[in-house]
Amino acid sequence: MSRPGPRERLLEAASDLTYEHGVHVGVDAILKRADVARRSLYQHFGGKDGLIAETLATAGLDARYRQVMDGAGDDPRDRVLAVFDALDEITTRPTFRGCRYTAADLALTDRDHPAHAEVRAYKERLRGLFEDELRRHGHPEPGFGADQILVLIDGVLAHAVTRPGAHPARAARAMAEAVLDRRG
Repeated sequence: MSRPGPRERLLEAASDLTYEHGVHVGVDAILKRADVARRSLYQHFGGKDGLIAETLATAGLDARYRQVMDGAGDDPRDRVLAVFDALDEITTRPTFRGCRYTAADLALTDRDHPAHAEVRAYKERLRGLFEDELRRHGHPEPGFGADQILVLIDGVLAHAVTRPGAHPARAARAMAEAVLDRRG
């Protein structure tokens, strides 16, 4: 099996290190983990800002949400609730460090940083995913309901970091049921 190229190694190293230590992890640490020269970083990404943005763009976490939902079957209610069951499992792992998107958005104070656009795009994809499920479920306000579900998810991801072992996804699941059961 051949070794991945410098671009792939940089993305993997940046993904791992920014999740473990935050987006302010040093370039030297990323280069060392990726085993590439500084020139490769600039050739492929134009610098650290571009690498961070591409790391978020290629993380594929919205696909993981869809995978969890698909594994729950066809019923939209079951599909949405399956997300909270999966979040309970994920957020109780010792390696859990919160939402990489929210962490990057909060840590990067330069509003022109390209990572902010990736965070917004990711959150909009998630909103669309939940809005579609709520529409299929017959929710009276699928867009608003999707916003409510996202608030619950963001809360789970933040709360699980600050209170390990609290199982916030279980509490959020009950709240999601109320969102799902809303009629007219």
